[in-house]
Amino acid sequence: MNAGGAPGPWGPAPGPRPGADPGALERALGEVGPERFEAYENLLRVLAEGQVWMLLWHGQPGSPDAQYGNMDIGGHGYAPAVTSPEQLAASGWARSHELISGREIAAALYRTRWGLWLNPHAPGGGVGVPWADLRRVAAGLDRLPAGPLRLSEPQVQAAQFYSVLEQQAPSVRPVKALWRTWVQPVVGEAYLAIGLELYDTSPPAVEAVRALMQRAIAQAPQGLAVSTVAMSDEYDPVALWLRANSRPFYHREAAPAPYPGGPYPQPSYGYPPAQGGGAPATGQGWPQPPWPGYQGR
Repeated sequence: MNAGGAPGPWGPAPGPRPGADPGALERALGEVGPERFEAYENLLRVLAEGQVWMLLWHGQPGSPDAQYGNMDIGGHGYAPAVTSPEQLAASGWARSHELISGREIAAALYRTRWGLWLNPHAPGGGVGVPWADLRRVAAGLDRLPAGPLRLSEPQVQAAQFYSVLEQQAPSVRPVKALWRTWVQPVVGEAYLAIGLELYDTSPPAVEAVRALMQRAIAQAPQGLAVSTVAMSDEYDPVALWLRANSRPFYHREAAPAPYPGGPYPQPSYGYPPAQGGGAPATGQGWPQPPWPGYQGR
């Protein structure tokens, strides 16, 4: 594990949400363990509504030169934080800290592909939240699927659905290419994801593409869940996986190419490799050395 500094957001930290339970985050943290995905989802929900104490490696809260501490876990960067004044005292951290809402720090960190590590000094090493999950905290947990995700070539029979897309996409000029994959979130139902690569993302163009998707979905098999993903989203794990492991089934400028042969690798965008099938990052289920403290204390 390496310790150092990473830039943090500036400005005054927001206060807690009115009526928020200050002990909820620590209780949720204590429930997380390998394969306990619902408990991990609850931790993310509580984090979104709560606040954390970010450990500042350099500078003071609100100063332009303020830097968060950082940790390297398996080649992935994390900013350490604690969940209460009591945990701050227990950590032995002698430098400054910044109180900030969970949603705000999530939005700041995921854009630089940094995760958040909660209570790294605690027995077992605390719990790490990868940047892909911080993106969900920032955007809304109900809007993005729970990862790590299992992605593969769709096996569902949906010939009419695909036929509408392939036959009508040429007349919808904003559409450059269409991709597809089967997505199985760790929590929630599986669904068919259609990747949209567009020339134009203006409101009229988006509306034209939305209408195309509605016409296709009307021909989808009953009960099939369908979602879309913007291929231009550099943070979306489904779009990243499609770029790395698949080819479009429709492309305006080229003949469609078949899917590459399996096996299909599991996604790793923002998620460190897990032991035992992809549990959330915890001191027991994820490879990590003991927290040695920070230099210069």
